Amino acid sequence: MARRKAGKKRPSVSRAVVIGASAGGVETLKEVVSRLPTDFAAAVFVVLHIPPFTASFLPEILTGCGRLPAGHPEDGAAIEMGRVYVAPPDHHLLIERGRIRVAKGPKENRFRPSIDALFRSAAYNFHTRAIGVVLSGALDDGSAGLWSIKRFGGVAIVQDPADARFVSMPESALQYVEADHRLPAREIGALLARLVEEPPPRARTIESKSRIRTAKEIEIAAEDGAFQKGIMDLGALTPFTCPECHGILVKLEDGKMSRFRCHTGHAYTDSALLEGVMESTGEMLWQVMRSLEEAVMVLDDMARHLKAAGSKKRARIFFAKARELEKRSKTFHSATLDHESLSGDNLGQDDVPPS
Repeated sequence: MARRKAGKKRPSVSRAVVIGASAGGVETLKEVVSRLPTDFAAAVFVVLHIPPFTASFLPEILTGCGRLPAGHPEDGAAIEMGRVYVAPPDHHLLIERGRIRVAKGPKENRFRPSIDALFRSAAYNFHTRAIGVVLSGALDDGSAGLWSIKRFGGVAIVQDPADARFVSMPESALQYVEADHRLPAREIGALLARLVEEPPPRARTIESKSRIRTAKEIEIAAEDGAFQKGIMDLGALTPFTCPECHGILVKLEDGKMSRFRCHTGHAYTDSALLEGVMESTGEMLWQVMRSLEEAVMVLDDMARHLKAAGSKKRARIFFAKARELEKRSKTFHSATLDHESLSGDNLGQDDVPPS
């Protein structure tokens, strides 16, 4: 991101606007950012889910469609008003004591950057001066973070699902968070411009337990070391294991929402955990099928060598065993192809089966 000329005083940052989007989010972000005025009285932070090793042109897109400069910030950069900070690929974007953290901590909801991680850091550092916006996307990243913003007294804005290209993220946010505003993307920019000029809501008292847990989760996203930071003491132990590293998961409660963290730091909503478990199951099914088919090939090869060496009786035994394993392989093949990648997202799209 371009730096200001030396000696020019930075405007103070009194408000932070954090925006999260996933599938269908680029056009939606353009709708929002293009309507922010040149003198926008806040800093804007954006997380968009993109593949980790894909170059991001979102800063150029947002700069081109709006009046505010956008860019990928450097770790440790001071926050400036009237700028749009975009999370770099495969890095969390966090707010920490008036500066920006760009870190490669554990994934949350199987993503890095994580919307929840950004929102949580804004809630903790800006309290009632934080404004969170959840836009189009799949699954439910952003819901827990938006809950934290509301918990610390900030403002929650959700794109109307009827206006979203992918409805899961907005619908989840509305399910778990009492949103202050629900409206189409084309109206969010004007709303933000008005809100940042108004006095923030009254400060509220946050219980010590919530503050400590939020601070630790921000530290984990920024620095890793979840076990050393006492993650196992922040929730109840569960019988579940992390799909990413197979570590033990503890259960955390955010209002009506359940979340999970493993001792290495990976975090999941219940929907993201279900999807991760089912994806791991699918990978294991493919591995079993591959192993069985490889065993068939080895047995056939051994049988041919035995037959060529004159051991026809032993060769028949090996050929028979190969055919037996081949039948088992076909059974696993059907199971693998029929396997579903379940999550709360795709389950929610179906009608409830009759009882």
